[in-house]
This record gives sequence, C-alpha cells and structure tokens, in this order.
Amino acid sequence: MDNNPVIVSGGGPVGLVAALSLAEKGINVVVLETCTDIPTDLRAGTFHPPTVEMLDTLSIGQDLLQLGIKVPEWQIRDRKKGLVAQFDLGRIADETPYPFRLHCEQHKVSRLAYQALQKFSNAQVLFGHECVGFTQDKEGVTVQIKSGDTTQEVRASYLIGADGAHSIVRKTADIEFEGFTWPERFLVFATTFDLKSVGFTGNAYIADPDEWAAIFVQPHNGPPGIYRIAFPIQPDQDEETVLSDDYVQSRIQGFLSPDRTYDIPYRSIYRVHQRVAKTFRQGRIMLAGDAAHVNNPLGGMGLNSGIHDAMNLADKLGKVLQENADNDLLDLYDRQRRITNVEYVQAITIRNKKMLEERDPEIRAQRLDEMRETAADPEKHRAFLMNSSMINSVRRAAQIE
Repeated sequence: MDNNPVIVSGGGPVGLVAALSLAEKGINVVVLETCTDIPTDLRAGTFHPPTVEMLDTLSIGQDLLQLGIKVPEWQIRDRKKGLVAQFDLGRIADETPYPFRLHCEQHKVSRLAYQALQKFSNAQVLFGHECVGFTQDKEGVTVQIKSGDTTQEVRASYLIGADGAHSIVRKTADIEFEGFTWPERFLVFATTFDLKSVGFTGNAYIADPDEWAAIFVQPHNGPPGIYRIAFPIQPDQDEETVLSDDYVQSRIQGFLSPDRTYDIPYRSIYRVHQRVAKTFRQGRIMLAGDAAHVNNPLGGMGLNSGIHDAMNLADKLGKVLQENADNDLLDLYDRQRRITNVEYVQAITIRNKKMLEERDPEIRAQRLDEMRETAADPEKHRAFLMNSSMINSVRRAAQIE
C-alpha cells in the first residue's frame, strides 16, 4: 500500500465501482472488505437508465448489459382491481440510449467490478480486511485496518466510506445520520413462477393498505429468471412464523392463484430506513452509498443513487489528484449528491410507499386515479418517467454549483 492510495472501506457495488473508476483514471486505490468474498446481498437489483449510462463508461458496461434483463415497461397495480397504470420507458428514448430498467443482482455487478480491478496494477481488493478507525490531517488520512488478530496503520490520500448503513467511517467521523426507521419490516422472497404469464411486467408495484408489494424480475441462474417480491410485515410479527412456508405461500397466493403452491427458492427479512448523513464530506473523508443515505426500495433508487455517488466522487477525486484541482471541489460532491438525494430519492421513495399503503379509501382512489391519468396523458407520462428513471435527479445534481 505505497504511494498514499485512496482507500475505499466497503467492497459492495458502490465501493467497487468507485474503485474501478479511480483505477481506470490511473489513481492508486485499495478496497477493504470485511467479508472473505464478494458479499451476496439480494436486496437491490434494478439499474435505471442514467446508471446504465454511467456504468457503460467503465470497462464493465457491456458485460453488465449482457448479464441483465431489460425491463422497458413497469406497472402500478391494485391488489383487488388489477392493473392501474403501465409506464413505457420507450417514451423517453430520445433522452437516453438505454430506455429501460436493467435488472441484475447487485452482487453480480460487484463481481464484474472486482474482476475488472484485477487487471490494474494500481488497484488492490483486500478481503478479510476492515477499517476500524482513522485519523486525518491536512496532508492525508491514517487508516487503522484490522485483519484477523492483526491491526496495522496505513497512510492514505483520502478515505471513502462505502461501508453500508452501519458505516464505521461515518460513525468514527461522528457524522449524524438524520432521518427515521420505518416501524414495519420487509419480507423479501423469490419465486420461479413466471408472473409474465398472468399479465405482470418485469417490475410492478401492488397497492393495498395491508399487503402492498413490490415485484422485480432478476436473472438468477439464467432465463427465464426469477421474481423477487417484497411485502411489509408488522413489528410484532414473529420472524420464524413469517419465514415459514405457510406464511410465505399465503402472501403470494393473496394476489396470484390460491389454488397452487409456488416454488420459493429463498426468503429473508430486513429493516428499512430513510436516513441521510448530515454531510457527505469531512476533510479527507467522503461517504457514498448506504453509508451516506438509505431509503425504502419502492422505486429502486437506493443502489442507483449510490452508483451516482461513486461516479461523481471518482470524477472529482481524479481532478484533485491528477489535475491539481482545488481540494474544495470535494465540497461540490457533498452539495450535489446530498441535495439530490434529499430532493429526489428520499422524497420519491417516501411518496411511493405512502401511495401503495394508503388506508383512506377516498385518498387512495384519488392517488390511483392520478396514476391512471398520468399514464394516459403523453406529456404527463413522459414527465413522470423523467423523475422515476432518475434522469432529472442526475441533471439536477449537475446544475448545483
């Protein structure tokens, strides 16, 4: 670890994409990952058009396109009444070369980035290594790294905290994580049943006061893929009961046929937060991805926003380290990414959840009618897609000075 590399804490997709972007610029970079291999996290798996554009500027772009499933249309449905609105990303084909959502498990993106990093002599990925603390001064950062029973100190030029919602980097920097945790948890499971055969697109959101759901097709082990489904479960529900075959079957039978048993390859439970770090930069410490912001998955924006962080930050670090740009350029990273996360990611995902779970019948009917009208009106349809696809959030960030 010579030459004061940029150290990235966290070997998930955000950390590895940031590292790859830096390595391709010729910057020395070291990634620290606590696990002994690429973490297999099955939560995120949707890439919006601008994210696909960004990843296609890296050496992994075309491989990702080959791995993923292109989903050009997605739906909002009512649990009892069926289809409410269907949105077609082809309507904004003049705004992006990738007018679709690309569905691919996030660990596959991590694997692609890791494999690409192996080609660079200026990059290292150290599994079984964890950032446990740091100190910084005007010239750099001294990072404490633990591996097994050994702790060593390494000098870095900058430290990127991409180490998740429980970020050691953020906590050590004493940066407040503002926001809240939703009281209900999410049950996520997958089925091999092809929902396309009963009218679903590869991405759909089902509105219901008690059992709303989000559905995403994923490549899994190859065609035809697998459908991942997220449901809410209440705080007092027992986890063992919720993960039981009977309970999971009852959830999927509630909106599909109750007369059959569905193959369920995996299931899990996790908590959901809406939080944003008070700052994404503290001196030579930067936060990205879940270390900087977390949100509910209704809209598929969390990982996308993290990738946007990684690419924005790598671009600015490249200018600081290679073009002698003023170090204050990194303050612009904080402004651009934090403001757009609050204005778009947090606002839209909270609004999406409230729409799906609305209990008041009149308000519920009004919101679903608004969705129908939006889908039916070409101009509103297009405007809605510019926000939901995150194109507007990326453009907004670029305007912030």
